[in-house]
Amino acid sequence: MNKPLRLDQVGEASPTPEELVARARALIPTLRERAKLGESGRQIPPETIADFKEAGLFRVLQPKRWGGYEMHPNVFFDIVMALGEGDMSSAWVYSVVAVHPWQIACYDERAQQEVWGEDDSTLASSTYMPGGKATPVEGGFRFSGRWGYSSGSAHCKWVLLGGMILNPDGQPTQGTFLLPRSDYEIVDAWDTPGLRGTGSDDIVVNDVFVPDYRVMSGMGGFLCEHPGHAVNDGALYRLPYGQVFCRAVSTPAIGALQGMIDQMQETAKTRANLFGMRTTQDPIATLAIAEAQNEVDQLKLILQRNFDVLWSYAERRELPPVELRSQYRFQASLPPERVSIAAARLFKAVGGAAVYNKNPYGRIMNDIMVGRQHIANQFEIYGRGWGSVLMGQENKDYFL
Repeated sequence: MNKPLRLDQVGEASPTPEELVARARALIPTLRERAKLGESGRQIPPETIADFKEAGLFRVLQPKRWGGYEMHPNVFFDIVMALGEGDMSSAWVYSVVAVHPWQIACYDERAQQEVWGEDDSTLASSTYMPGGKATPVEGGFRFSGRWGYSSGSAHCKWVLLGGMILNPDGQPTQGTFLLPRSDYEIVDAWDTPGLRGTGSDDIVVNDVFVPDYRVMSGMGGFLCEHPGHAVNDGALYRLPYGQVFCRAVSTPAIGALQGMIDQMQETAKTRANLFGMRTTQDPIATLAIAEAQNEVDQLKLILQRNFDVLWSYAERRELPPVELRSQYRFQASLPPERVSIAAARLFKAVGGAAVYNKNPYGRIMNDIMVGRQHIANQFEIYGRGWGSVLMGQENKDYFL
């Protein structure tokens, strides 16, 4: 078995959080230039994945023992938001692919070895919808199914797939099955009005064997108890699974709204309406941009506060209380809704310039709207759940 090496053992020092965020911000102009290429090709260009790898961005949540940086989640989400200013599709693919090293680190050491043993830059995609049929057999499961929405799958050599398994008490729970590229087919199915560059194609699996050490229990994610803790025991890997993953699909929208704000500021330098009023003096536009910028600020503050609190529990090896987790789960689902409202007001305030494809407003709007459709971003569901807990009812959601 190959022995993992730490970065300091191979002569490379880990970058600081500030350096990593600066590297992400340096990519914003390039991502803006490539956005149309990703949109037309329905995949972000492989050059973008290469740029992310070269900048070390995929290693933020990866264990140090596997060449990663093992950083606080707020560093990761700062990178996601920065990339979103350039192109939400690129930020989305980065976010949902770069969050997977965190989850893989929670698997049995044998699974980690299979993914990273020969190449610690190996990437995995996912689709967690419980579409898999898992039949228990000796040593694991026979597994089949079809899943949609596997963002960035063309750039990955492994996939994490949802399926139902039984807890020790005999009750069914959702599990996550980890499969190599040889065990599944990618089917071109992604043709949408927004997030076109994410390449969120279908995954098909036809009766393959998945060893039990490559299956993660959903209840383990709720209880923050994983086999991977035997080798990856830091606070990062003791965070609740639902809290980390759900933010991966809501945070890109915050960056996209900031990107629209930035574009509006640029447009306003030279634009005037048909009556000769400059956009910089238009009270509708100035109010819309102020409220949008305030929205970004509020959403960032809540995101960062929540993970600082969750981190403190993880450092003490304590489980956060259910009421707090219900609150944070709702707050994780809300950004795309809030962002879509602010973005719609900016789109209107820009006027006729917003309707031309040569300007990015329509693409950004569509990206935000499609991102909002993700099941994890349906804030009404999670708001009702939090409200029920506040009213003294028993929590029934374990994806917190």
